[in-house]
Amino acid sequence: MMMRRALAALAVSCSLAACGGGGGKEKFAYVERPAEGLYSDAAEAMERRRYDRAIPLFEEVERQHPYSTWARRAMLMKAFSYYRQNDYDEAIASLDQFISLHPGNKDAPYAYYLKAISFYEQIQDVGRDQDSTNKAVAALTDVVRRYPQTEYARDARLKLDLTYDHLAGKEMYVGRFYLRAGKHIAAVNRFKKVVDDYQTTSHVPEALHRLVETYMQIGIVEEARQIASVLGYNYPGSKWYRHSYNLLDDAGVLQPGSTPKPSALRKVKKRKKDDELKIKKPVDLDRPSSPVDDDIGNNSPIPPANQLPGG
Repeated sequence: MMMRRALAALAVSCSLAACGGGGGKEKFAYVERPAEGLYSDAAEAMERRRYDRAIPLFEEVERQHPYSTWARRAMLMKAFSYYRQNDYDEAIASLDQFISLHPGNKDAPYAYYLKAISFYEQIQDVGRDQDSTNKAVAALTDVVRRYPQTEYARDARLKLDLTYDHLAGKEMYVGRFYLRAGKHIAAVNRFKKVVDDYQTTSHVPEALHRLVETYMQIGIVEEARQIASVLGYNYPGSKWYRHSYNLLDDAGVLQPGSTPKPSALRKVKKRKKDDELKIKKPVDLDRPSSPVDDDIGNNSPIPPANQLPGG
């Protein structure tokens, strides 16, 4: 009788421990099933956008059949499911796991690409921290470097252009803040960074104009005139050149007082060839031509990424 009571008490305590040990998180009972069947159920749940159901099923494939082809597929699809429900940190962690375990797998390019997109879609507006933007640049560049001939690399190049434009927009945002605050040297450094490091972006014309504006405010007239010449030579139809021209015209300093000095932009960073610049050295300050593109230099947000292949 004593033995029966002891066994009954032990059964009750084990039952309570089983109920309370999971912390409220539902788990699958371990019932061994074929990998194909588990994966099929997970894929069906994913197609129905039941990611909360699909993810643990994919994990079950990995747990029960860790060395199978199905497990490799499940690991990647689990990451994609996390991505589709905007759980980017979990998606990136799963992709890093896949890449470290299967670097030579035929789906590795897709894993690198999905990781880059997971960073890309976390890009914040220019008024906020750009850590995700910098990580997106690194990850997108990695895709292009590793798999230059793939469709993933082609899309990564397009997104890199948008990402660089976003980083340039951040520099412009900070530079304008410094300019309004009267911190002219800090403002000059930000605007020069745009001209030097982000020459292919839409922000270069405005950066040049802001340099003219800043130099005029601190009385460095010759540098302002030289930079306005660079702006007029390269972007004669932009609104930013018209602003710079009018600013110098109002100040009565359009004509050089002496032989022009080398452009301040040339002193910032030496270049090997003018052809590589896309910024050529002008001779004189011309009157602005008719507007060509009044939208140059705006601060448009990065559009959302395209639907992922296979999604």
